[in-house]
Amino acid sequence: MEKKNIDWSNLGFGYMQTDMRYVSTFRDGAWDEGGLTDKATIEMSECACVLQYAQTCFEGMKAYTTADGKIVCFRPDLNAERMVQSAERLKMPPFPAERFLEAIKETVKANAEWVPPYGSGASLYIRPYMFGYNSVIGVKPATDYQFRVFVTPVGPYFKGGIKPLTLRISDLDRAAPRGTGHIKAGLNYAMSLHAIVTAHEEGFDENMYLDAATRTKVEETGGANFLFVTKDGKKWDEAGYEITDDVPGPQRYTEKIKVGDNVTDIMKLPCVQSAHKRSGKEEHAQVHKNSAGLVLLLLSTCIYVCLCHLRLVYCYRFCRFYRCAQL
Repeated sequence: MEKKNIDWSNLGFGYMQTDMRYVSTFRDGAWDEGGLTDKATIEMSECACVLQYAQTCFEGMKAYTTADGKIVCFRPDLNAERMVQSAERLKMPPFPAERFLEAIKETVKANAEWVPPYGSGASLYIRPYMFGYNSVIGVKPATDYQFRVFVTPVGPYFKGGIKPLTLRISDLDRAAPRGTGHIKAGLNYAMSLHAIVTAHEEGFDENMYLDAATRTKVEETGGANFLFVTKDGKKWDEAGYEITDDVPGPQRYTEKIKVGDNVTDIMKLPCVQSAHKRSGKEEHAQVHKNSAGLVLLLLSTCIYVCLCHLRLVYCYRFCRFYRCAQL
């Protein structure tokens, strides 16, 4: 199949309107059969629930062209599962998981010319989302909803492509126990904008967030999880971190991921699956006084970021940079 005439290797991470998108409407207690449309705009009331009370959730995944010309998508069934959980938490009627998968397939197939070619370093970003769109002025859930899917070709999430990143440990919280951190709600991301903008203004690529309850545990970045790649028998400072005994640093981890582990097996680990199944009992990477840490490589990963090596982590509390080891 002939692809669109685009400079694929120089794509940024931004929106580019494509040919078709999927739309299904929930009204009178049921979802309609839905279908594809070429209309890229949405009309709604000024008092729509999504505008007044942010009743919306979304997902994100990517489609790729393989070496043999096939178009594939990475584990969309888990995205379907999480979107059901998000909708239930926000008192929205879940879009059935099997229909979610079919909508993804239809939308990608209808925009196959927009899927970047193999080896270009780009991908087709897929954005399923749902929102309440009827007029609501009192604080309550909407009665009418739309589920939609659009796609757009994208390059690397971080400016400059896949390169080592510099993070800061944020003094703000990403999520709180018994809150909405386990779902993909728009309101979670609106609250993170201040932290990410100030991080960029100060020269950092992203924030590292600690747990809200004790601020002694590594939780995630604003848009990704962490993979802690370890090597047994290595001391903390020998792994490449500049940490002294009187300065706390990441030390004990619930998962041991070794260099060379199969990425499919890594993605099955609880520390990676936490983005989909996080609960109040979730274990985090501990941040305690250095003694015998085993970290070899600190990585950041998610559907936007793919897999990025972290270069530096800055802690405001101790005014100190921690340097991550190189492979």
